[in-house]
Formats: sequence, structure tokens, C-alpha cells
Amino acid sequence: MCGICGQYNFGSQRPVEPEAIRRMATSIVHRGPDDEGFYFDGSLGLGFRRLSIIDLGGGHQPMSDQEESVWVVFNGEIYNFPELKRELEAAGHVFRTQSDTEVIVHGYKQWGTEVFNHLNGMFGLAIWDVKRKRLVLARDAFGIKLIYYKLKDGVLLFGSEIRAIRAGDGEKTEIDPVSLNLFLRYRFTPSPHTVYRGINKLAPGTMLIAEKGTARVERWYKFKPEPLSPMPSEEEAKEELLAIYRRAMKRHLLSDVPVGLLLSGGLDSGLLLGLMNERGRDWPTFTIGYGSSFKDDELTDAAETASLFGAKHTSIQIDRAKFESSLPHIVSCLEEPVAASSIVPMYFVSERARQDVKVALNGQGPDELFGGYKRHLGVRYGRLWAGLPGWVRRPVAAGIRSLPRNETLKRATYSLHVEDRFRRYQQVLSIASGETIDGLFHQGVLPQGAGDKILDCWSDLHPLMEHTDELSGFQFLEVHSTLPDELLMYADKLSMAHSLEVRVPYLDREVVEYVQRLDPSFKVRNGSRKWLHRKVCKEYLPSPIYRRPKRGFAVNVVDDWLRSATDGMGSMLSNGSRLKELISPDAVAALLQSHKSGEADNHKLLFSLAVCEQWLRMT
Repeated sequence: MCGICGQYNFGSQRPVEPEAIRRMATSIVHRGPDDEGFYFDGSLGLGFRRLSIIDLGGGHQPMSDQEESVWVVFNGEIYNFPELKRELEAAGHVFRTQSDTEVIVHGYKQWGTEVFNHLNGMFGLAIWDVKRKRLVLARDAFGIKLIYYKLKDGVLLFGSEIRAIRAGDGEKTEIDPVSLNLFLRYRFTPSPHTVYRGINKLAPGTMLIAEKGTARVERWYKFKPEPLSPMPSEEEAKEELLAIYRRAMKRHLLSDVPVGLLLSGGLDSGLLLGLMNERGRDWPTFTIGYGSSFKDDELTDAAETASLFGAKHTSIQIDRAKFESSLPHIVSCLEEPVAASSIVPMYFVSERARQDVKVALNGQGPDELFGGYKRHLGVRYGRLWAGLPGWVRRPVAAGIRSLPRNETLKRATYSLHVEDRFRRYQQVLSIASGETIDGLFHQGVLPQGAGDKILDCWSDLHPLMEHTDELSGFQFLEVHSTLPDELLMYADKLSMAHSLEVRVPYLDREVVEYVQRLDPSFKVRNGSRKWLHRKVCKEYLPSPIYRRPKRGFAVNVVDDWLRSATDGMGSMLSNGSRLKELISPDAVAALLQSHKSGEADNHKLLFSLAVCEQWLRMT
């Protein structure tokens, strides 16, 4: 895990300024405090900051082959690099290190950009082909790692974080109102957008190629899930999934430095600890919470899970004052606003974990892969609802619309009447209607249909979803859009703020590609979510843990604090607001009042506005 950056003047071939590349690398020193490196070739400059995880003495970057014909800077981990190394050595390639980076160098020489389809891992990387004067940037299949870039007047700047680009060109950045609209509607900014005008991020599974005076973005990951044939039995599917989990865990524990686990009180990280225990004991685990006064707190549950498996457990507790006082700094670490209420706990649990380990596993992924959210029930059974007679649906729908504080249910009900598949998915993912979000902005700020730009972000995924059913198609979008651009983005930024590498075993390519081919009945069955995954969990976790209800971590905390706020986040939305240049203060005040009165549940949108306000103050 590291930080990369660079510049290529592909239009003019003008030499880069080494000092600019050094500034870019210095801006991301927190991502790699162990080492730095640079490479310059006329119009091309690469910068690198290293967090040493594998081959501590031999993994210096930028790295090249012996002929220095290919150079690589790479952020991430390639979990199948031992197998790839053996394959490439058999083809005649000579390796000089034990580093996973070197398989990218020789893999590119062997396969060109097809090398990415051979990699099982997480990565944001750059490859410089000296002979062809070609620069290739790529992001891993599921977007665990990030690559930001800026293209202007034949100049390409890139980095693991936005701050590297800003350090490189020194130009003043401007807010893109369309991207801000997308953020407020969906709680994240979908790739390739960022909230900064002119700065983009590669979408998961895509690459940017700059050569011969031009630059283009292409999709390299084109896996098209087709249903398994024959579909396995329940027992066969459970045994196969468990075997795949075990192989993924073996790969993700590959490290030359200590490894731990970010442990919640739920099934997903509990199963990871059980799988880890098959390959060792006394694993360090870390949990954060708000204390027993909040019903969704997980400190006690996580401690029980850790005790069951004999882990060396550490609990961290934060209070409201710490939550509010830390929010501005945490938002600055994120660089672009993300309104997940768990950003604060993620920051502090990473901070504490880094005191003991350099690598930590986390349990993200099963909710998207197996249908762990309430919205998955609606998507799974929604077409049954749509098939009911109108005289049944109309009064029920009217009753749902009249309910207070049930915005998710209202959005889901509305989506059932939408014919176009992707617009249905759009409605399910929206935290408020397009009309509500657009109504927050001053007149004339937004172009027509700003909130629909997310549909363009999904357009190149359409052909890959040809054989997916309603639920599987929705989950496919989540894995390629909402998961990487929200949850994985903030996990990367907030862990690397403390030089902690976070790995995601459930997003191993073998896991994801198997699950995406399963029938939806293996995911949501008889109203039970994550059905097959839970069957595997039952093999490791006792009944009290297995039967714990899913907790929406920190949501009730944020909701309570917003409802009672007379200062802190509440006043943040009104007093001296930076948002007022784009958004009507009266519209925000109305949202807050209806939420505090209990008339509507606006906690998601209000928290999004609060995060956005803090972000604007930090820019």
C-alpha cells in the first residue's frame, strides 16, 4: 500500500519539472512514510511514497525490468503474485525481487494491458512503456484503490489522492454544481466525477491510456456474469463458497508485517476472524463504538466475538463532542464529501489499529454481494408487487406515502412503477427525489437533468448485465458504483491517513465472480437476507452471534444529535454557511425543522449537507 503520482505532457512532449513531481509526492507522504522514489523521462515524471508490506528490503519503486523498458508505480497488493511469478518465470522472465510489483512489470511485457485481467488484488497503478512513450493508468476491478486524474491542454496529472494533483498544477479548483447535486442525491459522487470541476477519478475496472498525443479511457474488466449451469444445490453452494472464502483468506494474509482485523459485532467480520483462526491465533482486533447508551452500539458484541476466538481485542469509545470536533479534519482527509455516518468511527479505529499493526482486514462486501440491506428485499420482490392489480397497489402505496419518517420505503415504492431498469435502480439508490434535491439549489445553478448524470456513469456496464436478473443486476451496480465510490473510498482515505493498509477479503475476484453467478434465491430467500453467506457463517459462529440483528452503525447516533442540535452540526447548516452560494438557506432550514419535529426523516440528507459544508470550509 502506497501513494503514487505523476505527470505526462503527452501533447507537447515538454519536459516535466522534477520539483513539481516532488511536491506531489510530499503531499501524500502519509500514504507512504517508509520510502520515496522518482523517475523522469523527458515529458514523463513518476513519484512514489511507500508503506512497506511485502519484500521490505526489495520493493523500492518506481520499479523496472532489467532493460529499463517498462517502469511501474503501484499502490495496493496483488494477492496471486506468487502464482503469476512462477508462470512468468516459466515464460523466461527474470525477477530481481520478491515484490508483487515486479509481476506487473513483467506481466505487462508478456501480456500488455491484458495483464490487469491476470491480477487478483487491489490496485491503482501507472505503467510507463519507454519504447512506445505510452502511459497507462488503471484501477482494480472493484475500485478498492483510487486513481484521480486531470487532463488539460495535453497534460495529464494523476495521483492516489486529489491533493497530489492540486500540488502539481497549483491551479485554483472550482466546485462542479452537477457533481454536488449527485453527491446530495446519492451520498457519494459516482466515478468518473469528483466535486472538483476538471478533476476525475477512474471508474473501477477501467484504464486511461495516453500515447501519440491523445488520451482515452477504456474498460479493461469486462466480466459478464452468467448463471451457473447447472446451478449448484444448497449444500454444494455452501461448500464451494466456504472453500473460496478459505482460499481468499489465505491470499489476504500474505504479508511481511503484522496483520489485524477491524471487528464489528456482526456476522461478516466475525466470519473473517473465524477464517483467520484457521491460519493462526491471537489476532489483534479493533472495535469502536459510542457506548451502551446507544442501542446500535457494537462494543459489547464485538468483545464477545473476539473472546470466542481468543483474539487480542482493543475497544475504542468516542462521544458526541469528539464526533463533532473531529468532523472537519476527517472531511479534509476524504478530499471529496462522503456522507456515511461511519466516517468518524473509521478514522479513529484506523488510528488505534495502526499503533499495533500495518495491515488490517475489514468485512465490507457481503451486504452488496448477498443482499444485506432492506432495499434488497424491495428489489428482490418488487416485480411481484408490480404484478398485483391496481386496486390492491394504489391504496397501499397511498398509505405508505402518508407515513412520516419512512423516506427509504417511500422511494422504494415509487421505484416499482418505473419501467426502465436503470431508472428503477436510480430511484432505489436516491435518498430523496430529484425534485427535492434540485429544489435545494438556487435557480439557474443546475443544468437540466443534473441528477440523472449517474445513468451516464453506468452506461458502459449495460452490456455486462445482459444475463442478470433484477436483484443481481442491482447488486452488480452496487459492486461497481456505490461500494467503491462511497464505502471503499472513505475506507482507503481514512485508513491511509494513518498509514494503515486495509484489505477486503470478500472482494477477492474469485469470491465476487462466483457469487455474481448464483441464483438470487441464494442471496435473498423467504425474506431472509444474505441467505447463503449466513449458512457459511453458521459453521463458525454460535447461535447468539449468528442471530444478532443487523445494526445500522452510528445512524441512530447521528439522528439523535441532529434532532437535538442547537449548535454543532445543526448550526453548521445555517450560520455563515458556505453552501449558500449554491444552495438556498431557507430550503435547508425547512429540511432541518421538519426533521426535528418528526414530520420527515431527513437525517441522511442533513448529514450530507453538514459534511458538504465542512468540506467547502476546508477547500
